[in-house]
Amino acid sequence: MSLLNLTLIAIGLSMDAFAVAVASGLAIKNLKVGHALLIAAFFGGFQALMPTLGWLAGLTFRSVVQGVDHWVAFVLLTVIGAKMIYEALKFEKAEKPDNPLNVLVLLVMAIATSIDALAVGITFALLKVAIVFSVLFIGAVTFALSILGVYIGDYCGHFFEKKIEIIGGLTLIGIGLKILIEHLWFH
Repeated sequence: MSLLNLTLIAIGLSMDAFAVAVASGLAIKNLKVGHALLIAAFFGGFQALMPTLGWLAGLTFRSVVQGVDHWVAFVLLTVIGAKMIYEALKFEKAEKPDNPLNVLVLLVMAIATSIDALAVGITFALLKVAIVFSVLFIGAVTFALSILGVYIGDYCGHFFEKKIEIIGGLTLIGIGLKILIEHLWFH
């Protein structure tokens, strides 16, 4: 997988964490650097852990789906992207997290924002992606964007939240389509 594709996947996956980080920054009174680092560590850590778990699961059935791996990658990335877009377009009143610095709340938010990365990890196993660099890269991108999100939330509120999730969803769908097209016509 090219660095460009990995970067786009990392950014796409981190959009949920970014949006929640924005909401967390909005909810925290007297934001300190340690608060932003704590939130980013949870989000980045789980964005690295979940594709690793997905990759391990994908290894177990890679030989079974090897002939249609491009279709599986396309479907998984498209479903994840469409889910992100759907959730961004739902017209619900935005809720502030309970207490974004509570460890249990952070754990729940980190797991919720990284479930999509589990499916991407399965895709990585099917495409034989080098997993260690990929998950470290995804974790680092999510970490950085989460810090940025906390500070944007502290200063700007929810202005960007929905738009960012839509862009992330479209990015994942585009990568899935690219994988399918490359395999069907250029493989």
